[in-house]
Amino acid sequence: MVGVMDDNRLYAIGEVARRTGLSVSAIRFYSDEGVVPPVEVTAGGHRLYDVHAIARLEFVSTLRELDAGLEDIRRLLAGGLTLTELATAHLSRLDDQVRRIRSRQAVLRTIARQHTEAEQVVLLHKLAGMSDEDRDRLMDDFWSEISEGLQVSPDFLGLMRNGPLVLPDEPSAEQLEAWIELADLLRNADFRREVREALRETFSGPGAAMMTSSKMVAAFERGGVIMGRAQEAQRAGTPADSPLGREIADAYTAYLGEIAETPDSPAFREKLAADVLDIERLHLESLEEYKTSTDPYTRYQSLVAIIDGSARQAAEFMPFAWLSAALKASVSP
Repeated sequence: MVGVMDDNRLYAIGEVARRTGLSVSAIRFYSDEGVVPPVEVTAGGHRLYDVHAIARLEFVSTLRELDAGLEDIRRLLAGGLTLTELATAHLSRLDDQVRRIRSRQAVLRTIARQHTEAEQVVLLHKLAGMSDEDRDRLMDDFWSEISEGLQVSPDFLGLMRNGPLVLPDEPSAEQLEAWIELADLLRNADFRREVREALRETFSGPGAAMMTSSKMVAAFERGGVIMGRAQEAQRAGTPADSPLGREIADAYTAYLGEIAETPDSPAFREKLAADVLDIERLHLESLEEYKTSTDPYTRYQSLVAIIDGSARQAAEFMPFAWLSAALKASVSP
């Protein structure tokens, strides 16, 4: 066991090594680099260290184990850099390394899962490392091609596209893998053709013009705001039969009453409460369908939901049951 150290004593390099756990060669290296020089060198060339030098060696060793650079450590010990500045700069470098490692993991998982051909490996690596601007350009090209000639309002087209697609600063492996798959699909001419044909078929039937009009988009957005309030209330643990629950139920009833041209009544609220639970059931079924569907546009939506995090949010915080309870509670005075 290493004993208590004497502040007034000088220690030979072998004993310093035993006390710090560093090798003799490592201690010599730090001495030769001027990071932690010995306090004294004897006539016979033996290096001696006091307790302060030993403490500095342990500090340097800890920083090196945290992968801090030798030059940064030298600047820190010389007073040219604070410990906070060193930690911040090194953390930034480590974050970059983590992002690169996650990207490589996603590429390798994709290669293993898809039995990727050798010539595709370079492409997959490039797709994983795309910038936000590159992703925007790829998405713009995709939507310009598949929406050409589509008889829907610009507002509805924007709703379908769902804004810019941005990976978070620290994407999960699932998000990176979803992006690689999506980017590969967006570049695929057959996939673009299939999505374009699916959208033509969906929005060419009777009633499509009305359902995709700017007026209907505005109605969708109003409904989304109400559902967002219900979601926030549920997250906060607000009871469905609270005053806030009543307020949200009133807003939802007025919103659907305007669309359906149906006056408010206890019977209408009871029906809406039941309908909301049906929406929840259909929503859960659609989430399962996303995982296995071969429909090109459904797969596109599924991958986008994974990348932007809405798939996780939808699974964790669906407010349908809460809203249904609020509607039922609002029937009573």
